[in-house]
Amino acid sequence: MALPKKTKSSQATVPAVILLSGGLDSVTTLAMAISRGFECHTISFDYGQRTRSELYAAEKISKQMGAASHRVMNVDMSQIGGSALTDNSIDVPVGGVDKSDIPVTYVPARNTVFLSFALALAEVVDANDIFIGVNAVDYSGYPDCRPEYIQAYEIMANLATKAGVEGHVLNIQTPLIDLTKAQIIQAGLALEVDYSLTVSCYQANELGEACGVCDSCRLRKQGFVEVGVVDPTLYQA
Repeated sequence: MALPKKTKSSQATVPAVILLSGGLDSVTTLAMAISRGFECHTISFDYGQRTRSELYAAEKISKQMGAASHRVMNVDMSQIGGSALTDNSIDVPVGGVDKSDIPVTYVPARNTVFLSFALALAEVVDANDIFIGVNAVDYSGYPDCRPEYIQAYEIMANLATKAGVEGHVLNIQTPLIDLTKAQIIQAGLALEVDYSLTVSCYQANELGEACGVCDSCRLRKQGFVEVGVVDPTLYQA
């Protein structure tokens, strides 16, 4: 199944910034933005995460899906640590998702940092819309994936930017916020997203093969089970 591409009949003229990790959610978000006619400028982050294969996936997918531009920002959050994703001395949990506690895979202030870079890029490319694939249903309990956080950030964005002050209303678009993982997958398949190219695993190897047991892998696996389609994820032997 091929990735969706822009066609002559759907040439985009309105710019938007898309946060693209290379994972299932962010790629579905990109496909949705393209389907709505946006000219997409994708932005990824090399933040000292355990796996770089997601960055390779994001770059490849962005190009194949016809993004207007793709940037990789270097923000080494491993210098701060405090997360299993940025500190190799902290093990990635593999015992299943527990929403009663914020897991050690939470990266302190990550979405706030990422959205700030996306906001700067939006001002430069004259975009009023920033898309981020946060989800408040099937997620691991991250505080910066909640609707109230997004609403607060959007208010701040319009107060803190030249564009906002000049009356260009900035919108933080979260098309996946109320969807289950299964519903996200269904939406992506309808847009012909090739999920075999995405990397969601917290500890994927250099080839992009998933561990199959971390929280992210478990949520992803269950989503494909609920949809009733073959899981195309590449798993480690």
